[in-house]
Amino acid sequence: MSLPLEELTPQQIVAELDVYIVGQAAAKRAVAVALRNRYRRQRLNAEDRDDVMPKNILMIGPTGVGKTEIARRLAKIARAPFIKVEATKFTEVGYVGRDVESMVRDLAAASVRLVEAERFAEVREAAEVYAKERILDLLEQTIPGGPDAPPLAVYWATEPVEVPEFDQEKYEREREAWREQLATRWQAGEFRDHSVEVDIEEAQSPFFQVFSAQGMEEMGMDMANPGGAFGSKRVTRRANIGEAFEVVLEEESRKLIDSAGVKRDAIIRAEQTGIIFIDEIDKVAGKNGGSGPDVSREGVQRDLLPVIEGSTVQTKFGPLKTDHILFIAAGAFHISKPSDLIPELQGRLPIRVELEPLSQNDFARILTEPRNALTRQYELLLGTEGVKVEFTADAIQEIATFASMVNEKTENIGARRLHTMMEKLLEDLLFEAPECGAKTVIWDALAIRARLEPFVYNFEKSRNVL
Repeated sequence: MSLPLEELTPQQIVAELDVYIVGQAAAKRAVAVALRNRYRRQRLNAEDRDDVMPKNILMIGPTGVGKTEIARRLAKIARAPFIKVEATKFTEVGYVGRDVESMVRDLAAASVRLVEAERFAEVREAAEVYAKERILDLLEQTIPGGPDAPPLAVYWATEPVEVPEFDQEKYEREREAWREQLATRWQAGEFRDHSVEVDIEEAQSPFFQVFSAQGMEEMGMDMANPGGAFGSKRVTRRANIGEAFEVVLEEESRKLIDSAGVKRDAIIRAEQTGIIFIDEIDKVAGKNGGSGPDVSREGVQRDLLPVIEGSTVQTKFGPLKTDHILFIAAGAFHISKPSDLIPELQGRLPIRVELEPLSQNDFARILTEPRNALTRQYELLLGTEGVKVEFTADAIQEIATFASMVNEKTENIGARRLHTMMEKLLEDLLFEAPECGAKTVIWDALAIRARLEPFVYNFEKSRNVL
């Protein structure tokens, strides 16, 4: 299969990341080069391609500076399967909990969903034709006004039956005209609240759990194939026309795609372009105490080694090789250091990039510059209630100043501090917006200080509220 790798240069990749992430130029450059190397590798001949291994990345920096967001946006740019896991959720083999191979099985499932969504998009136009016909069949049965049906004898007779009073051709013309009329009325939104009974296929016993070495969560049935090992049955559900159309559209789309081909392509996509982001890697670093909850930390690192270096993991969609998956590990490393990881794991994370703590100026930029800037999010949310919210330039600076001050006085949680401050700032407005009607609210520096100063300058309130 041809992999959907974007032909973006490293500079173009950084520019795409800049749309959502402020600062952290070094980290952006590192992941941009890693992504471009994948494109370069695919252009090699097959013999040389297998010899080029991905250079995994270790991101070092405090919480809330953009480590996860960089990896997530990178996966979207590459249209690659992506999952985020936390190293603290894994335990050494032999302990109760998730084993490290479960993240590869999760990646396979994410890849199947990604490929399936792409296949659905490809067949959507054809699926819509079939789905609309099924919905029109339901409307024809439930909306009065259509032509009179032919006598049942016409359909049931084993021998030709002459029914002179019935004109079959006229009936077909009237029925077609009636369906066109129903389609027009449906498109105009007339049947928005009309409910119908839709017949769909539903898998039987779609999920079960057993205790095994792979962990309990890994034994779900393959939902990409509704029949599964237990077959399927037709069930009838009542829904309005909009919901019924979506259900029927999905079912018709599944009929048009090759389920086995989806799984096969998904495994290839995960093997060649998959990205696994392992957060909190610093929490499994350091020397074991010999007992208690830290007893398996080094064991988790040892279990990570073969997966990151390259191994074959059995998934419910087939075996998946991890040789060319890009692993991005991240951690704050406040207490431990990267050198506290076992040497073998350090060697499998050759690219080290340190993310800088966010400054007051960075906070101001985060509030306004990204496409999904916080201020814009709240403006859009409150706009749905008819409330127009505006933030002046000095108000943005004031929020950034307060966020920086609270991070210095209490725990530094990076840009996440802006979320707590914006929620506290707009708490009353968000609560009262549905009843207050259309109005415009302008936030300036004076209003920001009046609202947030009681919390910012009170240490206990800063620690507990902000």
